[in-house]
Amino acid sequence: MCGRFVATQSADQVAQFFGAVAHAPDPQASYNVAPTNDVLGVVEAQGERRVESFRWGLVPSWAKDMSIGSRMINARAETLTEKPSFKGLFRKRRVLVPMDGFYEWKAGPAGKTPMYIHRADGTPLVVAGLWSAWHDPAAPASAPWLHTCTLITTSANSVMAPVHDRMPVLLEPDQWGAWLDPDNDDVGGLQHLLRPCADHVLTMHPVSTLVNQVRNKGPELIGRTDPG
Repeated sequence: MCGRFVATQSADQVAQFFGAVAHAPDPQASYNVAPTNDVLGVVEAQGERRVESFRWGLVPSWAKDMSIGSRMINARAETLTEKPSFKGLFRKRRVLVPMDGFYEWKAGPAGKTPMYIHRADGTPLVVAGLWSAWHDPAAPASAPWLHTCTLITTSANSVMAPVHDRMPVLLEPDQWGAWLDPDNDDVGGLQHLLRPCADHVLTMHPVSTLVNQVRNKGPELIGRTDPG
């Protein structure tokens, strides 16, 4: 599960990190990205790696309205080839979503404590995802298409397991090319990428329950707190 994350990089910063070209406006830096917010994602088209803007929460092309997107923020790696909403996208419409880190809530005697999870080396997380283009059937043909995305999750590694049984699929630089290549339809090879990351990659610390409120977006959200 991944339901909130941190994204503070500009489109140009993301482009530089991925060796891409920015084709998206800069989103507002947010320490509490929530479903239906706009996020930056990296795709490959016509031989160019591009930074584009996506609404978080996949709206399949066949959807009657966009409300379904709020229920499709994550996609399970184990069932991508089975679910009608995902199997076609898995072959042709894959995206990488960069983030500073993400939040998960750890259950304990005093309730749930939010944890901020990020890379131990301080570099951005790169999460595997799928994207779709949707056109409102009630709108005129000239109306713009809505680009949306979902984040792929897998089973937790031993670092995440005490907090949650799922985690985002994190890809390393030597895996980006295979994931983004729209001509790569090697389903077995792609599925092989969708595994928990090595235990040494991530670290975490408890943070304030201020993150529970989506209206809170500031940097104070990732400060370490005493879980009490």
